[in-house]
Amino acid sequence: MKSYHWIMLLLAIALVVVSVRLASVSSTSPDDGGGNAADAVIDCIMTRTSVRSYTDRQVEDSIVNKILRAGMAAPTAANQQPWQFVVVTEQNLKDSITSAFEYTKMVEHCSFAVVVCGDMDNLFKGDMPDGGFWVEDCSAASENMLLAAHALGVGGVWCGIYPLKDRENRLREILSLPSNLTPLNVMAFGYPSQQAAPKDKWVPAKIHYNAF
Repeated sequence: MKSYHWIMLLLAIALVVVSVRLASVSSTSPDDGGGNAADAVIDCIMTRTSVRSYTDRQVEDSIVNKILRAGMAAPTAANQQPWQFVVVTEQNLKDSITSAFEYTKMVEHCSFAVVVCGDMDNLFKGDMPDGGFWVEDCSAASENMLLAAHALGVGGVWCGIYPLKDRENRLREILSLPSNLTPLNVMAFGYPSQQAAPKDKWVPAKIHYNAF
């Protein structure tokens, strides 16, 4: 085969390779409107719902770690990161939480629970009143964990503790929390025993532009 034939063949192969690469990139582009990463994120947000019933299957350590990492990736005022996470896996502690709070019955049967606490020794100071932005920061971390769990096939539910002092004190005693930690919530996690349908919370009448 003459040399220019070889050149033409190589050019044709190169064009095929480039075309395949471009097709692969465009199929995952966030601008293509379907089946992409952006759609997956929105779908995760829109389909997440509270899950209170779990199978006996334990959530793998690698999945637990991903959920916790997602929590610490949350936005936080001045990057203060005023959170501490207490991961509860021991059955006797889960039973104690269930006994202490009527609305946490699901904790008894969950794979693990996470208690998100605000660290009062690590607050955003500035001109803020006592407490700073720890509630907002820890709430963002909690929502990150719930969304990450849903994306990984794990169900979760948020059970409120703060700002009711009686609840705070009972949970502080169960988990031997130091005085500088204020528990915001208890979140139970586990593989769902049944499919839960998300609620449609879209209410356009609650949206206002520029003024109420």
